[in-house]
This record gives sequence, C-alpha cells and structure tokens, in this order.
Amino acid sequence: MYPFFAYLDRMKLIRRWGLMRNTEPENDMEHSLQTAFIAHGLANISLSRFGREIRPEHVAVMAMYHDVSEVMTGDLPTPIKYKNPAIKDAYQEVEKSAREQLLHMLPGDLRFGYAEYIQPDETSLEWKLVKAADRISAYLKCLTEEKLGNREFVQAKESILRSLEENPLPEVKVFMDEFVEAFGLSLDDLSRVEMD
Repeated sequence: MYPFFAYLDRMKLIRRWGLMRNTEPENDMEHSLQTAFIAHGLANISLSRFGREIRPEHVAVMAMYHDVSEVMTGDLPTPIKYKNPAIKDAYQEVEKSAREQLLHMLPGDLRFGYAEYIQPDETSLEWKLVKAADRISAYLKCLTEEKLGNREFVQAKESILRSLEENPLPEVKVFMDEFVEAFGLSLDDLSRVEMD
C-alpha cells in the first residue's frame, strides 16, 4: 500500500494565512489549483507573446504540486518563515525532507514521473513562473479579503504588489495588467465585460 495520494488529499486540511483573520478561509488544495490556473496562464503568455520554448501543461502541473510538502510541515506563516536566515534555511531543509518522503510514498517505478514536480529545478523558467503565480494568487487573496471589508490584509497586499511590480518576468506584468482587475468585479459586472 502506498499513501502518496492519501497525503495529497490532506492538502484540503492545511489552512493558509494562519496568523491572520480570514473572512474567506483558504486551504492548500484551493490555493494550489488557483496557482496552477495562473501558472498555466503565465506559461501561455510566455509562449504566445514572448516566443519562449515552454510547455504550459508542464508548468501547470508543477504549480499543482508546489506546496505538497505542507501536508507534512503545515503552512508556516511568511512572517515567521522569513524572519531570519537561520529559520528560512532550516525550514527549507524541512521542506526538502518532506518532499523526499512524499516521493518515496510512491512505487519505485512511478517516482521518476513525479520527481520533476515534487523536486523541481528551482533555477528554471518554469519554476520562476510557478513562484510568480504563487505570489499572484496571494495578491488575489488579499484583494478578496479587502473587498469583503477585512483590513487585516492591507499591508500584505501592498508588500506582495511591490514584489510583483519588481518581478523581472514580463509575463507577470501582462497578467497583472490584463487579468487581475476582473477579480474585483461582481458576477453581474463580469457578465457585462466587453471582449475583443
């Protein structure tokens, strides 16, 4: 018996934004799917607008798995995770160990097919797009909370927006300029948007 997929199913139990009041709770499974949608979009922008050799479906799957280690580690809040270099380095080692453990929860003949998603090349363009999608997803969470009247996320929103504006990937600017504004619209307003 192999518990790999049973562990992945527990992503829905990992709450995000643990130190902040949430009007609309979010779990790792929801976040990972949203991040995969955004990463897929960024990769399609990269391919279509910038002519990069990239496989959008590969990037989407990388994003699906980007937080799987948290089924073992939990979601350590950002203010703690990045408080000092020692904590950051130690947590990265814990995440690495968790990813290795998850990979070994698969039959040996299947591990190769999952390794590139669970232990990605963090220097690759694909991974950089996933990390950008992760930040965009966090920004959208802040927008949602602010729209619902929760001021708890205002500083996080500003900080995340600054990091997105400083991101050197042109795909991020395109996504922010062309897609993010729609997240602030009501369903009625969305249905009235004129598209070319």
